Amino acid sequence: MSAARGAAAPVLRAALWMSGALVSLATMAIAGRELASELTPFQVLLYRSLVGLGVLTVVLSALGWRRIRTAHAGTHLRRNLLHFLGGCGWFYGLAHLPLAQVFAIEFTVPVWVALLAALVLGESLTAARRIAIAAGLLGVWLILRPGIADVSPAALAVLGGALAYAGSYTLTKRLSASDAPIVVLFYMALIQLPLALGPALIDWRLPSAAAWPWLVVVGLTTLGAHFCITRALSLADAMVVIPLDFLRLPLIAVIGYAYYGEAIDWWVLAGASVMVAGNVFSLRRESAVTPGHLRILSASDKRGDAHEEDH
Repeated sequence: MSAARGAAAPVLRAALWMSGALVSLATMAIAGRELASELTPFQVLLYRSLVGLGVLTVVLSALGWRRIRTAHAGTHLRRNLLHFLGGCGWFYGLAHLPLAQVFAIEFTVPVWVALLAALVLGESLTAARRIAIAAGLLGVWLILRPGIADVSPAALAVLGGALAYAGSYTLTKRLSASDAPIVVLFYMALIQLPLALGPALIDWRLPSAAAWPWLVVVGLTTLGAHFCITRALSLADAMVVIPLDFLRLPLIAVIGYAYYGEAIDWWVLAGASVMVAGNVFSLRRESAVTPGHLRILSASDKRGDAHEEDH
């Protein structure tokens, strides 16, 4: 009995850490929605970088700046160009789409990651991954229903952002072999600050007093989601952790309904369910082949390094 209890303890702690990640990501989405009426996505990303850089400066001052040394500055630059584009699409979608639809489209990230990992990193495209990709594409069709329903520019922006995030995570996977998560996070904030500054100046406005708390929330939840996901994956296999990430969709659907009066779109839920089923099937098949060592990128990796900052 004690052995079973001891084996269950890390899984329970991992679930608690993932709960923290879910709350962080949902809170970030709410903050993005609250800021959308006042600031452009570029301005939100600018202030997110400022907050993140401020927090990391305090942390690195205590731990030592030698920790951010890297021999892969070019890879960090390419990664953050893609990650910045992903953030633009995500925050633009928050301003114009129901929250649940944004999160559902974001679940396509594992599909694009699997394809890019095969093309860029030379990873094998196993039968299980092909099934997950097919399920992901079917899920996208159910959510967007091109030719049946009008596909909004915002939905295309989020889909393009998901593809950009996937490219970012593919490069992150390469960086994770040599650079610690704090290195990836530091260069994310440092590089994306000037990337956001130029476009932010086009329609510049100072945030109101009411906007500042939400901007701080965006910066802190970015770091918080990353930390929680990393901790969860250090305690349990991806087979346990990743399915918990998909709970973000019903959570954000309830929030959208309760706080913004957004109707529940059953097509969105159906498409997301197909994608979840494909990913869980792929996880189960691959964990059976490599038990105890499964580590794949999920939609939550937006927010992670090898499972790094969400958004």
